[in-house]
Amino acid sequence: MILHHLPVLEIVIPLLTAPVVVIFRRTRIAWGLAMLALWASFAIAGRLLFEVLANGPVSYDMGNWASPYGIVYRVDALSAFMAVFVSTIGAVVLTFAPRSVTDEIPEDRRYLFYALYLLSVTGALGISITGDLFNLFVFLEISALSSYSLVALGRDRRALTASFRYLVMGTAGATFILIGIGLLYMMTGSLNMLDVARLLPEATAPRTLFVAFAFLTVGVALKMALFPLHLWLPNAYTYAPSVVSAFLAATATKVAIYVFLRLTFTVFGPAFAFGTVHVQALLLPLSLLAIYTASTVAIFQTDMKRMLAYSSLAQIGYMVLGISFATVTGLTGGIVHLMNHALIKGGLFLATGCLVLRLGSSEMDALRGAGRRMPWTMMAWVVGGLGLIGVPATAGFVSKWYLVLGAVERHGWPVAVLVLLSSLLALAYVWRVVEIAYFQPVPEGAPPVREAPLSMLIPTWILIGTSLVLGVWTQLSAGVAHRAAVMLLGGWR
Repeated sequence: MILHHLPVLEIVIPLLTAPVVVIFRRTRIAWGLAMLALWASFAIAGRLLFEVLANGPVSYDMGNWASPYGIVYRVDALSAFMAVFVSTIGAVVLTFAPRSVTDEIPEDRRYLFYALYLLSVTGALGISITGDLFNLFVFLEISALSSYSLVALGRDRRALTASFRYLVMGTAGATFILIGIGLLYMMTGSLNMLDVARLLPEATAPRTLFVAFAFLTVGVALKMALFPLHLWLPNAYTYAPSVVSAFLAATATKVAIYVFLRLTFTVFGPAFAFGTVHVQALLLPLSLLAIYTASTVAIFQTDMKRMLAYSSLAQIGYMVLGISFATVTGLTGGIVHLMNHALIKGGLFLATGCLVLRLGSSEMDALRGAGRRMPWTMMAWVVGGLGLIGVPATAGFVSKWYLVLGAVERHGWPVAVLVLLSSLLALAYVWRVVEIAYFQPVPEGAPPVREAPLSMLIPTWILIGTSLVLGVWTQLSAGVAHRAAVMLLGGWR
């Protein structure tokens, strides 16, 4: 009986905990309640993934209104995969949070941070498992609105302007998405994703179908910061509190990519998106531009958080590149990179948060000699950096391996060579940090610095260590991603 209600409990637990946190207002109580809620969501997501892999998709009809008339939560291999990694990141980052939040957020706003954080996680989880288009939009906005507010909590005044830009561009994206959903409803009279997918081939207004696809594609591209619609991201990640940067970098754009996957493959279908519209002709060049442009810009940054932000733009390019191949191998690479990059980049931002706590800044100059002063923190940063490069035995290598294979299958060696060469750019900006931290002396007169507290190091190493585990034991990541890719393509090609 309880198993039947797990999909809705996944959402309800963190959603209802958020207002309770506001009622209590005390920081310690807020953190404790949030921890209970998010680790419970993690346990539920893991159980749902096990159930889906063993017995197939799980559906839950809200209020016993049968689909397509009521809202349905539907958990398949891809949505269970997403729920697991969102809940994992949410719970681990929150475990890291107390010391960082105390250092970077004023005391009278800390309980608000935990409430907003819970809402952001709720939105991301809801996006992952809903089977209703309008419900998808609602959860997307719950996550987005709370994220805007989280960014604005940063201690630098520039956090406010970064949040405002994020708000403006996010609202533009949401407007495009809502218009696209409205057009689909006009054509089909339904909001249930599977029902819309069934009815669209019978639609009598093909031009409207093309317009709906265009609106949704542009709107979601804004949300996932696909080049050149990425201008909101660098400042948002740079000036947000460290714990917020870690969570957003690991989840926000990945959830938007999931929305693109769900709309493109489940609602419109690969035959329409890739066979009729030929969306790959747009995605392929934009993804390669994102990889090379963002990686090049990252090399010249003087702030670690901004450098990691541009690195994230490049990694989004890798995910979209895998999607553009529209093959099982390429799509597997794109999907598995969702989780692998979330672990790697989440760990890197947490390590950077440790450095900010002790060094007082994320500027590169403050990093001099940090390899000797904070060895465990810098070791975590270096291991995460190796994952970004794609060194064997890291999760990043698994992603790039599938992407290279997918590129060879679909386009031959030229695109595969471009993917391989792009790793040299990642090596360049990762090496800059290593050189400053390990080979430059500590500034004269610098006060002594202790290693980061265990309460921050352990969550950092959980994410970084998991990325190493998934670089060797790939069944949980690449295996599930392959199954999701097969499901999404549905035998197409």
